[in-house]
Amino acid sequence: MASPYLFLYQTTYKYLHLPAFIVAGCFVFVALSLSLLLTFQHLRWYTNPSEQKWIVAVIFMVPVYSTESILSLWNAKLSLACDILRNCYEALALYAFGSYLIACLGGEREVIRFLEDEAEKQINKPLLEEEKEPESQQKTFRNFIFRPSVLGEDLFTIIKFGLVQYMILKTLCAFLALVLELCGVYGDGEFKWYYGYPYITLVLNFSQMWALYCLVQFYNVTHRRLEPIKPLAKFISFKAIVFATWWQGVGIVLLCTFGVLPKEGKFQTGLQDFMICIEMAIAAVAHIFVFSAKPYHYVPTFHVTTQETTAMLNIEEGGKEKPTLFEKRETEVEAPGTNIKESVQDIVVEGGQKVVKDVVLTINQAIEPVHEGMTKIQETFHQMSVSGDNKDEPEMKIEEHEESVTRETEV
Repeated sequence: MASPYLFLYQTTYKYLHLPAFIVAGCFVFVALSLSLLLTFQHLRWYTNPSEQKWIVAVIFMVPVYSTESILSLWNAKLSLACDILRNCYEALALYAFGSYLIACLGGEREVIRFLEDEAEKQINKPLLEEEKEPESQQKTFRNFIFRPSVLGEDLFTIIKFGLVQYMILKTLCAFLALVLELCGVYGDGEFKWYYGYPYITLVLNFSQMWALYCLVQFYNVTHRRLEPIKPLAKFISFKAIVFATWWQGVGIVLLCTFGVLPKEGKFQTGLQDFMICIEMAIAAVAHIFVFSAKPYHYVPTFHVTTQETTAMLNIEEGGKEKPTLFEKRETEVEAPGTNIKESVQDIVVEGGQKVVKDVVLTINQAIEPVHEGMTKIQETFHQMSVSGDNKDEPEMKIEEHEESVTRETEV
């Protein structure tokens, strides 16, 4: 039964592969054209670096996703390497989107000030029907779920940690998958206990859900302040790419596992890549409207540089030499942020430094509780040993005292 079915599948895949590749290639061409055009517009009108460096990083998801998907569809052997590239950039894009929202609010300090003000308003808000609960003012996990606005600065710390942890875990799991695949124990698409795929999928699923939920909570608290940039459309367009592509891949694997679709590696990866190529063309069209460069088409502050050159020359007039003063003035006008080379340099250098700084900070925040826990355990063992020694000393003194008393009575 398996042999005829497998032969039928291979024949069908062989005939469908080329038409699917051509159709996907057309969608990839549209996606790359629109996305690169929009990227070029932002680089050309790079008048707000704090925001646009992250916009370009988000927009570049489309070229990365579409390119790696068409390559994987062309040659199935490249699917794992392309998947690693996609996973790494997806994590970076999620971080970039959160950084873009922070930049739109005026930067980290302004966001912290805004969150502290919101927390003070919520805590001091009178309750008419219910009495204030003391626990509502405490900074707990329950408040992050139900009342995130009361957390103030701690909300910003939690959200930033949630975004960066996904970037770290996504990158580590991508390279771990490569190592397991080389060792033959990854089992892409196989939900079996002796393969690494189900465990990595579980970890990434939880990490991604937590990161997206942090973004949702941040949006709930700041959406009124972000109204000028229409945050809902941006949030939906970005979340659709990250969330839909991930669960789309998991859904295809489950359908293949239960026999709804052919359980074959080439078919699973090919179907996923084909759908992503189509979806990236749709995302590129959406980005033209959602992340338009028109709001940044304003005349920036010009840097005017003036150089004056003075020279004294003798001119003959009527047989006499008269000294004449010549002045030459050169004025250079430079518009900052409109040079494409400088724009790319700012995105790569400044953005890279910001990413590294936040990654190091997040790792330290994750290690700190472990270090504190180890310190408490050591202190506990030390107190137990010291208390044990103290218990032995009084017994010795009591015995010595009893001996001295008995000797005195005998005398």
